[in-house]
Amino acid sequence: MRFTSLAFFSGLLTVASAHFALQYPEPRGIRVADDEVNFCDGYPTAASNRSQFPLSGGFVSIESHHQGYTVGVIVSTAQNPSSFDNFTTAVDYFTYEQTGTLCFPINLNATGVSGIKDGANVTIQIVYNGGDGNLYQCADLTLNSTLTSVTNATCANATDTATSTSTSASATASTTNNSAQTFSGFSLAALLSVAGVAMSLL
Repeated sequence: MRFTSLAFFSGLLTVASAHFALQYPEPRGIRVADDEVNFCDGYPTAASNRSQFPLSGGFVSIESHHQGYTVGVIVSTAQNPSSFDNFTTAVDYFTYEQTGTLCFPINLNATGVSGIKDGANVTIQIVYNGGDGNLYQCADLTLNSTLTSVTNATCANATDTATSTSTSASATASTTNNSAQTFSGFSLAALLSVAGVAMSLL
């Protein structure tokens, strides 16, 4: 599914007070809180030193500064994606209530996106909403089918113990892959309606 239904949010002017930080994979640039409302956190050009990332069985880790938020991941196989039209949904949007660290699985090989394969250069963009507007951060990756573990990266949630981490991640994957798209408790149709009114007032 092309990432066009939510793309208009990037144009809305909003002051965001609830921020997040992409912990893994390595973000495109140093996080600038004031620029998170912009495409790829204000970094328009893909990084030249892409991170190696598992083709299957990867994960994303973020640090949320807000309790109660919606998050999802979109992916692009363009070498230097410049707009939301270049992206497709990779992890359906889901809500999470705990502040602090959140780790969730991402299996890019299972997305069915054309161009996702061993050795491909891709960009993922994390889309986060803590209730006051969308925030964005990107990571530029090279997919590796033989990569099964990640050095110096851990997958744990703020409320996880070491023994429950993998179970929690699996449960999250099951939930996100089978859920209807919602955004902060509202249906997408309702948000489109509200955003249409907002845009007419600009």
